[in-house]
Amino acid sequence: MKALVLCAGLGTRLRPFTFTTAKHLIPVANRPVLFHVLDALRDAGARDVGVVVSQESRPLLSAAVGDGHALGVRVRYIDQPAPRGLAHATACGREFVAGDDFLLYLGDTLIPEGLRGLVAAFRSGASAAIMLKPVDDPRSFGIAVVEGERVRRLVEKPREPPGNLAIAGAYAFTPEIFESIGRIEPSWRGEYEITDAIQDLIDRGREVLACMTAGWWKDAGNPEDMIDANSVMLDALTGANAGHVDERSRLEGTVAIGKGAQVLASIVRGPAIIGEGAVVEHAEIGPHVSIGERARVSHCRVRTSLIMAEAEIRDVEEPLVRCMIGRKAMVSGGAATRLILGDQCVVRVR
Repeated sequence: MKALVLCAGLGTRLRPFTFTTAKHLIPVANRPVLFHVLDALRDAGARDVGVVVSQESRPLLSAAVGDGHALGVRVRYIDQPAPRGLAHATACGREFVAGDDFLLYLGDTLIPEGLRGLVAAFRSGASAAIMLKPVDDPRSFGIAVVEGERVRRLVEKPREPPGNLAIAGAYAFTPEIFESIGRIEPSWRGEYEITDAIQDLIDRGREVLACMTAGWWKDAGNPEDMIDANSVMLDALTGANAGHVDERSRLEGTVAIGKGAQVLASIVRGPAIIGEGAVVEHAEIGPHVSIGERARVSHCRVRTSLIMAEAEIRDVEEPLVRCMIGRKAMVSGGAATRLILGDQCVVRVR
């Protein structure tokens, strides 16, 4: 089975981080979101992956992923010339799909349990299968109305939701979806919605199946979501120590320490990950903290936070909680407790 990954979005809700990188490359548990997506597709049996990109995201994504060989997949980059919706982005991959069944996965979506259940639900004879998850606020999502295992109706971000089953950003299709995309009109947002194309399948009597998931799912669209995603992915961490932990330090729970990293006179409470070449000194870290490569954290306490590569945090009096600190950013001094700080930003409190 082939796969399409949609990565053409500009990630405006993740600014200032997306001023300097694509949102799909922001690290979660010290790996770009897109790497987790490609892992899930590979494990579900999709080895040929078309990554739909914008003019802006193509050079960033191709530099990070290359041909996909290092991740166990074969990647081809497909241009979406303008941001005209998920259905339009999907249609850009029609030549790549070349008449095969395929998975469609949003490139900023994380589903730790993977996509094998979706593939299993997509049985012979069905035109589509979609992954669904109960949510607390259905007004913020595409919502499905289900009878038994079949989807009967889809509504995009309804003001008066007919249910609470949200579409979780993963789909399986036959090539028939391209015919439905060609039949729909732009929505009130001016975009071609994939929910409208799936509804067209249903209206034409095609079988669309529901794949229910009770597990965690997140559209990593804003800093709060990224911090939550980081915590959940760290929960699946495997402990390892390829660095140096001195005799004054203590590791508790599951902690992964990268090559050349140093933990000096510190306490690290897992789940936590410390990237290659990073230094943690006279600090209390964790739980649920990721520290990127070559970052330095000293004389401070950090919990439930995402700290990117080459950032530096030092001499902060109060615990830092639910922070997202960008690449090469610097924080020093004072009593800050919560920071969302973009790449190369500097905060000094005297």
